[in-house]
Amino acid sequence: MAGMSFELFIASRLRLARGDRNSSASLTVALVGVVLAIVIMILSVVIVMGFKNEITDKIYHLDSHVRVSSSMVGRESDFDMVNGDEIIPVLLADKGLTPQLASVSLIADKPAILKTDDDFMGIVYRGVDKNYDWSFIERHLVDGRVPRSDTAAIAEIVMSRLTASRLGVKTGDKILTYFIDNRVKMRRSRVVGIFNTDFSEHDKGILMGNIAQIQSVNNWEPNQGNYVGVNLTDVGNLSTATSRVYTDLAQAAITGEGELYNVTEVENNNSQFFTWLQMLDMNVLIILVLMFIVSGFTLIAALLMIVLERIGMVGLLKTLGAAGGSVRRIFIFLTYKLIFKAIVIGNVLGLGLALIQQHFHVLKLDPNAYYMPYVPISIDPVSIIILNVAIVVVSFATLLLPSFIISSIKPSATMRFE
Repeated sequence: MAGMSFELFIASRLRLARGDRNSSASLTVALVGVVLAIVIMILSVVIVMGFKNEITDKIYHLDSHVRVSSSMVGRESDFDMVNGDEIIPVLLADKGLTPQLASVSLIADKPAILKTDDDFMGIVYRGVDKNYDWSFIERHLVDGRVPRSDTAAIAEIVMSRLTASRLGVKTGDKILTYFIDNRVKMRRSRVVGIFNTDFSEHDKGILMGNIAQIQSVNNWEPNQGNYVGVNLTDVGNLSTATSRVYTDLAQAAITGEGELYNVTEVENNNSQFFTWLQMLDMNVLIILVLMFIVSGFTLIAALLMIVLERIGMVGLLKTLGAAGGSVRRIFIFLTYKLIFKAIVIGNVLGLGLALIQQHFHVLKLDPNAYYMPYVPISIDPVSIIILNVAIVVVSFATLLLPSFIISSIKPSATMRFE
């Protein structure tokens, strides 16, 4: 403990540079290099976390957290049909599950063709029942309102701004919708709202309305749809809730109160997006490794520079009986002055730039390519702390091996060097 105090005492009394202009400039360059590496690492982490949080949030709101669909596979629509009166009461009867349920709704999807006087386009008509949670779509409405759930509003639909722009329609316009099964069935719909989520994969392919429209086209009963969508109050319990939903329905099938259904999570139903998000993690890992390598070489150069400037002091300390390990630690502690200075400056700059982007959205993006109009930022204090701890640990490990050069310096050689 006494030896450690001696090393810290000497290191705390020494300056990084001895006042020579060249050495000061060299250490400044080293400091700037480490600061830039830290800024890039912080921005990489907060930007990727922002992308993941924003896209995941949109997927979780645009699709059901849990889907209960038919276990039968076939080309005809009846194979894809489920009975909501068999599924929903079973889920609502589970007193341990119901506190986790935000909404349970019957949903039907059917391909359709929209036609105006001047244009047409293919789309998926998504019909939802009165229990559907419209809050996300309502937050992203650019005009109008969401459809009413009563039978009189069976023809009301909302569509994306992308679709409305392509077809040249606006709120209040009527539009022909063609459904094709064994024969073409036409329905007249009225646009009551236009939304924009900036999630083009959804916006360009989906319009939403009353499930009674699809039931009418398919000649289904009011309790029939393609699947039951279950949304949770906390997606952190997604796996547990999914297992419970499957267990409840399986037990009902065993007792003859229903049939066996497929139960899938939102991540399985949108695997292409979550695979892309996992690739972003790999990109960040590559950036972090490269920045650690760059900052590591910069710190090694800084350490050697500091040693060369004070090589006479190395010889003096060894002549006075200081052990090689003690001399090494003195210079490691001295280099750590530069590291901690770089960490403070790097965090201030990195987090400062992140906060500016988070509040003012300075950097814009093409929503058609990135699913959002600006670079998203998500600052997680725990991740930032872990990153800074990793910088300190990696820096120490990086300096450990080069510092052994100090132990090999002989006092007689330092005299000749001087």
